[in-house]
Amino acid sequence: MTDGPFFLVDTMPAAGEFRLTGPEGRHAAAVRRLRIGETLVLTDGLGRYAAGTVLAVGRGELTVDLGASRTTERPAVHVTLVQALPKGDRGELAVELATEAGVDEIVPWAASRCVARWTADRADRGHARWQNAAREAAKQSRRSYVPVVHELATTAAVSARIRGAAGAVLLHEAAELPLTAAQLPAEGELLLVVGPEGGISDDELLGFREAGAAAVRLGPEVLRTSTAGAVALGALGVLTGRWGAPATGARSAPTTGSTTGARAAASVDGSPA
Repeated sequence: MTDGPFFLVDTMPAAGEFRLTGPEGRHAAAVRRLRIGETLVLTDGLGRYAAGTVLAVGRGELTVDLGASRTTERPAVHVTLVQALPKGDRGELAVELATEAGVDEIVPWAASRCVARWTADRADRGHARWQNAAREAAKQSRRSYVPVVHELATTAAVSARIRGAAGAVLLHEAAELPLTAAQLPAEGELLLVVGPEGGISDDELLGFREAGAAAVRLGPEVLRTSTAGAVALGALGVLTGRWGAPATGARSAPTTGSTTGARAAASVDGSPA
């Protein structure tokens, strides 16, 4: 990926002289204080990006000599984080860390034991905060793709996504199968489900298993719901080849318990991770 700070634009401009205005222009000129001759990267958040050199600095805007745009290739395994709503501002933290770890999509989940609740009057604000967190974290981590943040999902909707995915990873304290031994898909969507502070209920666990998910563990440490997703994403980045050489197939290992097909699960918060 090209060096230099990233700034988001609605549409990728053609190569040549371009004026970066609006909030991104103000941030580049007044906050980042970019100067003539310095480099930056413009991206549309949909995979296209282009490097440029600052030609002039105005009040709240830059003029840039922009190069030809390029497109970042998507990994074969597409990871979607299903994140139960954490307390307070930990939701935004979970989104930030997951974005930095490379997540492709994020689904907020109204688990039965969630302390936080996105009621009708708060759902739009909560969704907007998560979208903004993903947007800012994508720029900070120099990503040309901004993760899609979906609307709040019910448990039934999560089960439906599990049925349609190539694989699923659920964090649960009673898991015996380690993530390193789980079968993971070589391509397609891989779901990573992270439960709330109070844990996943028996009914939710049963429903997810019936949909095709099963449990795995990450390791002996205790993880918060706000950090568990990022830790698991790091492991999946290696195991599926998203972070380097492809993991053959991606993983082909014997399954135990209720593990089925290419689906798996792990643990969170006050449970062994």
